Amino acid sequence: MLTAILVMALGAIVLGAALGFAAVRFKVEGDPLVEKIDAILPQTQCGQCGYPGCKPYAEAVAKGEADINCCPPGGEEGIRKLADLLGREFKELSGEHGVEKPKSVALIDEQTCIGCTLCIQACPVDAIVGAAKQMHTIIAAQCTGCELCLPPCPVNCITMEPLPETIDTWKWKYPVIGIQPVNKVAGHA
Repeated sequence: MLTAILVMALGAIVLGAALGFAAVRFKVEGDPLVEKIDAILPQTQCGQCGYPGCKPYAEAVAKGEADINCCPPGGEEGIRKLADLLGREFKELSGEHGVEKPKSVALIDEQTCIGCTLCIQACPVDAIVGAAKQMHTIIAAQCTGCELCLPPCPVNCITMEPLPETIDTWKWKYPVIGIQPVNKVAGHA
């Protein structure tokens, strides 16, 4: 009995050491640049940039395979942050990927909804709840406003409602002009 326990304990120690060594030896580290780019992106997972989500787009930007101006939900602010991070020149939002829109959330007209579940299947962040042939609704806190639920809806019961401005979402709408110091002219003091 004691021998069996000692053999099992020894086996556990040997396997634990082997797993610990393998974890250190074969450690896979993510690219820190990709993580920084991904943190700037809006995480809507909308695919408007031509990639299936924000992480693949971040990887493509980091490798130089994609331009920094392909994300309509990130808008001009996102492009400026990416340009600053990567040391690239600012570019206007690419027209082929869409236009910048105000942040919005989907809203389902529950009286019109037929419960087809097509919107649930299309939502990349699982912000729509409901069952087949039952009314569906949006979890507003999880909705990213990607608009991927709009095209599959056969009865057009989904609308996008702009989010109201709050302290957290308010942005200065006018161009910011840098203040230049005035040089004193000789003789005028």
